Amino acid sequence: MPWRYRYPVTVPRNPRLIATDLDGTLVRSDGTVSDRTRAAVLAAQQAGSVFVMVTARPPRWLHDLSYLVGEHGVAIVANGSILYDVLRRKAIRTRLIEPAVALEVAQAIRAAIPDVQFAIERPDRYGQEPVYLNRWPTPDDTLVAAVEELLAEPAAKLLVRHPSLQSDELLGLVNPLVGQRVTASHSGGHGLVEISAGGVSKATMLADFAATQGISAAETIAFGDSVNDLPMLAWAGTSYGVANAHPEVLAVVDRIAPANDEDGVAAVLEEFFQPLK
Repeated sequence: MPWRYRYPVTVPRNPRLIATDLDGTLVRSDGTVSDRTRAAVLAAQQAGSVFVMVTARPPRWLHDLSYLVGEHGVAIVANGSILYDVLRRKAIRTRLIEPAVALEVAQAIRAAIPDVQFAIERPDRYGQEPVYLNRWPTPDDTLVAAVEELLAEPAAKLLVRHPSLQSDELLGLVNPLVGQRVTASHSGGHGLVEISAGGVSKATMLADFAATQGISAAETIAFGDSVNDLPMLAWAGTSYGVANAHPEVLAVVDRIAPANDEDGVAAVLEEFFQPLK
């Protein structure tokens, strides 16, 4: 489908910063990045725009996409908890949940929703409870332990999974339990809520990154598809939701782009930049 305006908006002719979510937005449903999308991103970088991936993924899931990071070499991962140097495989800046806060939140959630399962992402390690149903392969050094041990060190994300609830339902239950102590969100899918430190979102780290590049929100375009993208989309001067996005995203973005499986991000970038041959 062609994209369309949602509200009157002045789109910068040559956006200086392009920020995009990955899964459900830039990445197709089969987990691939199309040749068309890769060409469009490279064309934007060649023209002088800064391109940055802003994702819920942990650092280790960015290494296969290192060809997209550009000269600055970094990505914003773990929902804004980590600014990550993809090429050097090193966290540059972190905003983590303190252990006492994380444990207090986890205990409150489990008391109210006994069937939940917990996992954590640290900048350099993944961990989970023995009962946690992980839908993806676990790293060789996975820490399998009780939640008290998982949260003995600061965490980038506390993952809350429920075996039967949808993510929207689970988030609706979790938010009143955690209050302002942390930031709860989700990136779609089934029964998974992701918790970051209080005040941390994709938008906060993106704003910090943009400042280091001397770029304003007005000079930024952002793409997203899910609830965890809402702060970033609100911060950017021009926001795009892909056609397959969550209803809350489609309700607030400036423009609606084609779906991720139709290379929606590439379609928009091609309006600004001539793809490389």
